[in-house]
Parts: sequence; C-alpha cells; structure tokens
Amino acid sequence: MSETRAARPKVLPDLLIDLVLVFAFVLIGRRSHDEEFDLAGVWETAWPFFAGLLLGWIVTRAWRSPDRVWPTGVVIWLVTVVGGMVLRAVSGQGTDIAFIIVATVTLGAFLVGWRLLGVWIERIAARRVAKKQAEADAAIVNAEAQAAAKAALNRPDPNRRTPGI
Repeated sequence: MSETRAARPKVLPDLLIDLVLVFAFVLIGRRSHDEEFDLAGVWETAWPFFAGLLLGWIVTRAWRSPDRVWPTGVVIWLVTVVGGMVLRAVSGQGTDIAFIIVATVTLGAFLVGWRLLGVWIERIAARRVAKKQAEADAAIVNAEAQAAAKAALNRPDPNRRTPGI
C-alpha cells in the first residue's frame, strides 16, 4: 500500500535541523578556541562532521522516520561522531581525546536532544487533545442527563390521582 502525501515525514526540515546543529557545534567550538570566523577555516572544521551526518542519514535511512529518537537519532549521532573523527584523522586534523569527548557529548545533546524535545512536545499536545475530548464527552453526557431530568419533571406522575376519580 502506498503512503499518502500527507502521511510522509517532512524530511528536508529535519535534515536542515541536523545540519544547522552540526554547524552550530562547529561555530561554538571554533569560538571557544578564539579562532577567527573565516569561511575556509569553518569549512575545514565542518566538512568531516557534515559527511558523517550524511552517512548517518544513509545508514539509518532516516528519510523514513527522521524525527525518531531510536534508532534514527542515536545512530545518526554516533555515525556523525565516529565518521567525523575518522575523516578528521585522515585529513590531518586533530582528534585529541578531550575533543572526542566534547564532540560526542555536544553532538549527542544536539542530534538526539531535538528529537527528544519533539517527543516531549507531542506527548504534551496529545494530553491536551485527550483532555479536551474528555471534557467534550463529559459535556455531552451532562447535557443528556440534564435533558432526561427535565423530561422526568415534565412527565405526569403515574401515582397521582386526578380529581373526581
């Protein structure tokens, strides 16, 4: 059975979120080391992680469910870190153990974190919808009970005798 257009996940926004967060990681790291913002330097730092991120998307086939925490988000995170570090090492960039730890923690917070936030927001929204539905159902039941009580008040009492009988 084919998916309907509305049922397909919105892949491009999720990919852009991941790319922006990896870019933010690079900018924060460069800024924390007082490196200048020059495009060549940013690209040199970023490309291994961008490549690792795209590899993670391919490995997980993330386009099927890009906002899932497990396995999509976790595998994308790990492949991004490992792929980025391998490419940095191969290209002669540093892979100090402190950098690996910081990159792992930061990219985990970014790449898994936004997905966890999405799950949390969806749960809150679902609870609100369920609460509104319960209130609407209760209002219907209450209205039906009120109508039945009103009808009972207007009905003649079968035990009441009419005068002259």
